[in-house]
Amino acid sequence: MMPKITKIDENIFDVTVTEAMESTHRVVLTDDYHIELTNGNVTKEKLLEEAFRFLLNRESNVEIFKEFALEIIEQYFPAFRTEMRNRFA
Repeated sequence: MMPKITKIDENIFDVTVTEAMESTHRVVLTDDYHIELTNGNVTKEKLLEEAFRFLLNRESNVEIFKEFALEIIEQYFPAFRTEMRNRFA
């Protein structure tokens, strides 16, 4: 299922995932990190969709932090940066 992404401001988004239990996550995505991963080829929302697909393939939605900056994913899943760049660059 596709996460529902709500833009709060230029860098802050709420991402709602409906699985067995619904969860909502506040995610910070800076312009610099967005460009670094996508070269500006897709919107921030599309990057967040793919980031959540990446996460949901590795853990359940209720295990994902409630609030985080997108770049923290790399600390837990080192392949994240490379995988996102390969999808969008």
